[in-house]
Amino acid sequence: MLDLTPLRDTIASLERAITVGKEIHHTNSSVQEVVQAGIIKNFEIVYDMCRKFMQRWLRVNQANDVDHMRTRKDLFRLAAKHQLIRDPQAWFLYGEARSLTTHTYQKAQAAKIYQLAPQFLPDAQFLLYQIECMND
Repeated sequence: MLDLTPLRDTIASLERAITVGKEIHHTNSSVQEVVQAGIIKNFEIVYDMCRKFMQRWLRVNQANDVDHMRTRKDLFRLAAKHQLIRDPQAWFLYGEARSLTTHTYQKAQAAKIYQLAPQFLPDAQFLLYQIECMND
């Protein structure tokens, strides 16, 4: 049985950050910039945590093709096959966004990731829910 506390906590943190981001939409640009950076950082953490929990769940539950995972895309396809996630294509997009946060920082890219985070949140919550349901 997996301890889901870290995943649950990071998803809740991202949700709070997104809520604050919506609430401060009309404040000064310095506050918006700091909140945007917080949302992006939370996105990074939640994405990484989700990926790790997908891998852990698959290994613990000895998914037959777990040994054939070579890439993130393989992981997402396998997670979809086991109904941990709905759409691996969306997770491919999240993975690309996560890579951008690591390698470069440009305002245009940051804005895209900031816009993507609210779309990502329900998918991360779905993963948590699915793992909770199948976590025995």
